[in-house]
Amino acid sequence: MSPTAARKPGATGIRAKQAQDTRAKILKAAIKVFAKQGYASGRVESISKAARSHDRMIYYYFGSKEQLFVEVLETIYTQFNEAESKLDLDLDDPVHALEQMVEFVWQYYLDHPEFVTLLSSENLHQGKHAKKSLKLKEISGYAISVVQKLLDAGQAQQVFRADVKARDVYLMIASLGYFYNANQYTLGAFLGEPLMDKASLDHWREVIKDTVLRAVRSGLPVQPDAAALAVALNEASHNSEA
Repeated sequence: MSPTAARKPGATGIRAKQAQDTRAKILKAAIKVFAKQGYASGRVESISKAARSHDRMIYYYFGSKEQLFVEVLETIYTQFNEAESKLDLDLDDPVHALEQMVEFVWQYYLDHPEFVTLLSSENLHQGKHAKKSLKLKEISGYAISVVQKLLDAGQAQQVFRADVKARDVYLMIASLGYFYNANQYTLGAFLGEPLMDKASLDHWREVIKDTVLRAVRSGLPVQPDAAALAVALNEASHNSEA
C-alpha cells in the first residue's frame, strides 16, 4: 500500500470533520443574524461574515437562504427538546413534574430570546418555511409525548382529569409563556408598567403554573380565565384539524 493510500482514510475523516464544523458555524451564525434582522432582512453575506466563511459555502451546504432558515427553525426546536430531555421529571409526583415543565418552558424562553424572536419572525411569514420542514412534526411529537407521560401518570393517580389532551396542555404552557415574552415591549407600554423585572417575571411564572394546574387537576375549581383559555385552545386545536 502506498503512503498516499494509507493517508486517505484519515484525510477523509478530517475533511468530514471540517465540513461538519463549517456547517455548524454557519447555522450558529444564521440563528444570530436571523434573530436580529429577521428572515427578510437577514442577508447571506452577513451570515457568512459572522461564520467567518464564504457565501458559496452557504449555498453548498444548504442550497439556498430559504432552506438555511428552515434548518434554523429545526435546530432551535431540536435544541429546545434536547434541553427538555435533561429534565428529571418524577412521574410518581405528576403535579410537581408538571410544575417543573412549566418552569422549564418559561425559563427557556427567558434564557433564549432568539427562540422567541425567530418564531415571531416566522409567524410574520405565516409559517411558510416551517411548513417545508420534514422534521418539525417529528420534533413536536417528542414535546407532546413528554406532556402525555405526565398526564398519563396523573390520570393513573386520579389527580388529573381524564378528558385533558396533551396537545391542549402543551399549547396552554407554550402560549402563556410565548405571548408574554414576544409582546413584552408593547404590553409594557400598553399597561404602563414594567413586565421584565424579576418580580413581574416570577409572578407570571406562578400565574402560568396555577392556570395550567387548575385546568388539568381533578376536584379543583377552574378559574373563569383558566376555563376560557382551555376552551379557546381546544377550539383552536379542533379548527386546525378541520
